[in-house]
Amino acid sequence: MAEQIPIQFDIKAEQSFASFYTAIHEEVVLHLTDTASGNGDQQIYLWGAEGLGKTHLLQACCQQAHQLQLTSFYLSLQPQLPATDILTGLQAFDLICNDNIEYCAGNDAWEHALFNFYNLQRENNCQLIISAHCPPHYLAIELADLKTRMSWGLTLKLQEPSDTERVAALACKAKNLGFEISPQVGAFLTKHYARDLPTLWQLLPKLEQATLIAKRKLTVPFLKQILADN
Repeated sequence: MAEQIPIQFDIKAEQSFASFYTAIHEEVVLHLTDTASGNGDQQIYLWGAEGLGKTHLLQACCQQAHQLQLTSFYLSLQPQLPATDILTGLQAFDLICNDNIEYCAGNDAWEHALFNFYNLQRENNCQLIISAHCPPHYLAIELADLKTRMSWGLTLKLQEPSDTERVAALACKAKNLGFEISPQVGAFLTKHYARDLPTLWQLLPKLEQATLIAKRKLTVPFLKQILADN
């Protein structure tokens, strides 16, 4: 087995299962928590549109494994791919979470490195969770054997929330930050500010800070004032 290289990653404490709105994804979260605990399916492929919480959930899985004294590693791929040797030794971890796997598609070196990693991961019986923006059969991966391996295990989809669920998710996220968003404020934000969750998530810390400074609850008139000031 290849020697494990000393690698670290930052666990984002705010991206936990407790701070994720689970009402529309209870089954997804159940499967992820089982796998992160060393039980359940050995491999999960999680997909959905941008901003639905894939990264949040993969970070949460690593946190859960850590709390259970299991070793875990989170790897987020970006358009500018790192050297493939970052995969060396990952099969020694109890749990590996590979985020944004679609970025390796079409890169010959990365496709072959992932293929070799898959084989080692299976041999070592470690748990693997992958995320992407599309189902495995739509990935533009050219190495046929690797594309086949993407479909191994369980495939789970994150659903787009309804308007009501989007407001509830906002309230859940705000509560985790330490302040409250009423249904009226949530509805105003999704109707007049933004509907996509990533933009709303970026706004929440500013709203929290404004409520702390003013020592006021977040009402619609106060929200309008905050948005005008920003």
